[in-house]
Amino acid sequence: MSDRRSRYALRPTWPLAIAAVLFLAGCQSVPLTGRNQVILISEQEERVLGARIYEETLSSATISQDPQLNKMVQTVGQRLARAADQTDTDWKFSVIEDDALANAFALPGGNVAIYTGLMPITRDEAGLAVVLAHEIGHVIARHGAERLSTRKLVQLGEIGLQIALGEKNPRSRKTIEHAYGIGTGLGVLLPFNRRHESEADRIGLHLMARAGYDPEAALHFWERMTAAKSDRNHPPEFLSTHPSDTRRIQKIRQWLSEITGRQHPSASDIPSASDINGELHGQN
Repeated sequence: MSDRRSRYALRPTWPLAIAAVLFLAGCQSVPLTGRNQVILISEQEERVLGARIYEETLSSATISQDPQLNKMVQTVGQRLARAADQTDTDWKFSVIEDDALANAFALPGGNVAIYTGLMPITRDEAGLAVVLAHEIGHVIARHGAERLSTRKLVQLGEIGLQIALGEKNPRSRKTIEHAYGIGTGLGVLLPFNRRHESEADRIGLHLMARAGYDPEAALHFWERMTAAKSDRNHPPEFLSTHPSDTRRIQKIRQWLSEITGRQHPSASDIPSASDINGELHGQN
């Protein structure tokens, strides 16, 4: 009887033990930021996956045939890619025709695409560099592989939880499993995505500076992006995969001070139009 109990006592612990071993084995650091991360898949695996998804996405999209636009995207993209110094990465940059979608994405292996709907907001080469540097930041930080690895660890946790709850009644199991799903979603997966977006912003600023672009263009780009989205509804930041634009701009100001050595005032430090008019006319 005691042997049987000991076997049951050990069963719930094996997924956690495996997770701990995988966690320690997969630890590495992100280039330029030094943040520790856990990667449980090889670079070859993520490149194969990224190439397949990229090809599938482009095959069902309309690729821009604008020669000037394509030339600018290739020129800016390759210039930033050289600054990333990833000599074993085969960088690809594509422009997808969709004026209603102001977006861009990056996939493992150096596969980057930007939608034409974002071009009016980028406006010029520096604005385009902000977007492409951000996407390149995702690639060199291996964010795609990290997200897949995090999901693997969460799945191991689910298995361990199910084993541990084996003798509980179905209603209690369902309640606890539901709470686990919400907890890992809001407490692990979404914050990881927001962290990745902020980290890609930070890496992108460094890449812009290395490539000879003024990283301060990021502030102007995000101010335009905020204005373009001002008439849309957005979920609260804790329910979003991206940080709020306000928080994003605040962090960019902070990182710009580190990179350029110049102070960048926060929005609260900038006088309003009414203050400026009052000063011009000698009013209190």
